Amino acid sequence: MSVKVVIQRVRRASVSVGDELVSEIGPGLLLLAAVEKGDAEQAMRDAAKKIRELRIFSDDAGKMNRDVTEAGGSILAVSQFTLAGSIARGRRPSFDNAEEPERAKVLFELFVTELASTGIAVKTGRFREMMIVSLENDGPVTFVL
Repeated sequence: MSVKVVIQRVRRASVSVGDELVSEIGPGLLLLAAVEKGDAEQAMRDAAKKIRELRIFSDDAGKMNRDVTEAGGSILAVSQFTLAGSIARGRRPSFDNAEEPERAKVLFELFVTELASTGIAVKTGRFREMMIVSLENDGPVTFVL
C-alpha cells in the first residue's frame, strides 16, 4: 500500500477548527493525505518527494513546467483519514484500511517533515480534529497520488 494524497493547486487555502483559523497559505498546494494500514516510512518519503518535484505550475509560456518551489508556492497539508475509506459495499463507508491514529500521526508528521526538507513552507491542519478546509482551486488543477 501507499499513502493516498489528493493534490490541488490553489490560489489560497486555509484550515479552521471551530472559529479559530489554524493555517493559511497563498499560492501553492493543498494536500489531503490519508495513511493506510501497511504504509511504510519510505512510502511517505517517496510521496513527499514526488509532490515536491511535481511540475504542475505554469511557466512563462503557460506550460506546466514548474514545481511548487520554482513557482514560489507553499503547501498546506491536511490529514484526512476518510480517503482511506471504502464505499464499495453498502451505504456506510468502511474505514478498515485506515491506519491506527497513533501510527498515522507519526507517519503524517514524517510526510510533512519530508515535504519541508528542501525549504518549502509547509503548514498543516490539526490531526484528529474536525476541520473546515477552504480553498480557491487554481485551474482547477487536481491530481490523486
